[in-house]
Amino acid sequence: MPPGSRKVNDLSWMIGGPQGSGVDSAANAFARGCAHGGLNIFGKREYYSNIMGEHSYFAVRATTGTVRSHVDVVNILASFDAETVFRHARDVSDDGAIIYDPSLGSTKVADVPTIDRRASSDLRAYLNGRGLGETVNDMLTAAKQRGIALVPVPFHDLLEQVAEEFKVDQLSKIARMINMLAVGASFGALRFDFGMLEKALEDVFRAKAAVVRMNAAGARRAYDLAATLEPDFRYRLEHVPGQPPKLFLSGSQATALGKLYGGLRFQTYYPITPASDESEYLEANEILDVDARSLPPETSDSTFAKEKGASILVVQTEDEIAAVTMATGAALTGARSATATSGPGFSLMMEGIGWASINEVPVVITLYQRAGPSTGMPTRHEQGDLRFALHAGHGDSPRILLASGDFEECIRDGFRSLNFAERYQMPVIHLVDKALANNSGTIPLPRLSDLRIDRGNLVPDGHAYSEESPYKRFDFDKGPMSPRAVIGTENTIFWNTGDEHDELGHITEDVVLRNKMMEKRDAKLQLAGREIPDDEKINYFGPRDAETVIVSWGSTKGAILDALDRLWAAKQKIGFLQIRLISPFPTSAVAGVLEKAETRVDVEMNYSAQLAGIVREQTGIAMTHTIVKYNGRPMSSSELFDALTAVHLGKAEPRTVLTHGA
Repeated sequence: MPPGSRKVNDLSWMIGGPQGSGVDSAANAFARGCAHGGLNIFGKREYYSNIMGEHSYFAVRATTGTVRSHVDVVNILASFDAETVFRHARDVSDDGAIIYDPSLGSTKVADVPTIDRRASSDLRAYLNGRGLGETVNDMLTAAKQRGIALVPVPFHDLLEQVAEEFKVDQLSKIARMINMLAVGASFGALRFDFGMLEKALEDVFRAKAAVVRMNAAGARRAYDLAATLEPDFRYRLEHVPGQPPKLFLSGSQATALGKLYGGLRFQTYYPITPASDESEYLEANEILDVDARSLPPETSDSTFAKEKGASILVVQTEDEIAAVTMATGAALTGARSATATSGPGFSLMMEGIGWASINEVPVVITLYQRAGPSTGMPTRHEQGDLRFALHAGHGDSPRILLASGDFEECIRDGFRSLNFAERYQMPVIHLVDKALANNSGTIPLPRLSDLRIDRGNLVPDGHAYSEESPYKRFDFDKGPMSPRAVIGTENTIFWNTGDEHDELGHITEDVVLRNKMMEKRDAKLQLAGREIPDDEKINYFGPRDAETVIVSWGSTKGAILDALDRLWAAKQKIGFLQIRLISPFPTSAVAGVLEKAETRVDVEMNYSAQLAGIVREQTGIAMTHTIVKYNGRPMSSSELFDALTAVHLGKAEPRTVLTHGA
């Protein structure tokens, strides 16, 4: 193949296999190897809610350009089981490749119990329609007819060679290594620098030198074999030296880092998918290195500080009710406190969040949305909790809602949520979702020098409170954010109750005090709306005079921007309004953008287009089109590009439902 016909450093790769077989580890190694080679990465993780056996897969994009989302097409499919071939071979591009185990060729669709009835019927119809049988070999024949390169890798034989080299007495002890053989074969077909994979294996198997050597040896055998079998494969990955440092992380890790940077000292959680990953990451990093010279004089001489240690406390509670109330209790002591949960757990937190609201306690709840209602699809993606987060709980309960759209925003919003909670003395709900939480990628090292910790109106040392001049926790004259004393501060006795109260916190049902307390709590939210800068409420991308404007929030941002790059390259004037602050809603800023547009396109990952409804409530402006997806799989930039193109050409219905996903 002439070098000019090759496609270099622009790849969509996928690996699949049974859950528990190391698919995630393999994808992590592939992605990290590409990142070590200077490429930009975006990875999409999909898995079932059971622990073992069901099909999981991981798609990775690698490029020298900007990448913020996945695409539907796959250029290399790396498989080591039959189900991956059956489920994903049709997604491989005509010039792509399939790495497979030839020993599985006779496996029939009916032999794979984890392929459900609907998918099985669809596969049979596809194969029978081409005059083929129902085996893996038939699926591969259909792929070859389209021009797809087939790369047979005898995984069992390669494992036997590794077992002999490293004196392993039972092949079952290293059977899981098949996943790294598939990665090695992928790198071989792509002719990518094998040294990058070795670095990645050191990352994946930290402190396990023997495991690294064994996996590297097996991967090298698969690498050499694949390079021999497919010498003219069109796709190539090449090392790009001299790249600036980057972070490789997931959204849950990014949110955790933002909280740590923002001074988090106490986090609670009850295990629930996909929120648990953040708290588990915090648990693994509870001890922090600090420079004692940067500490206040009164603490810099402590033994703990001299040993350059600091810590946070992460507590796994018995349920989500305990999680939110324990975090609230810690906030009353002055600790920067948070909890993290998903939809069903958030439901249980409602009374606790209301208690924090009426008592003006600064606590952060990170809500990782997933597909509902009820248990729904516990490990699948959705943005269905927007209205729930906004209105949940009985009575008018002011809270700040901010929604992150990418990994850097997760870091920043993790930080800002703690600031907002303490400055405005109220619960802050930080909206993330399954796609952001579980997907991963590289980002430039973020510049965070503009972020400063703001602890709000705290009672200062040397205050003048006494029996003659008592402390009023809910002082009307010093509001709307009354001076906040932490529990134990001398001469600042106050009461907390779930009932309405007076300035000292004593229960009351007085009509005048009730009105004043309700107005005081709401005034804090209105003040936040005035103080928070517009560039922290919304982002706008594209031409300001665009006649077509997309409106969205959360993790759809990446797919929208990647689709817009293609539309802008075709000279289409389309803008994108990303709403980051949901409450208090930035009414004037949003209306100022949308009232100029003739075509307004709402893009969301829920059934009812919840943001579109909120925009109309707050501004009186209705969307002309909605593009929604609710099958549990994130939007790809390719399906969104097609949908937006149809809108631009006037060929779209008012409502478009996206459906791609395995």
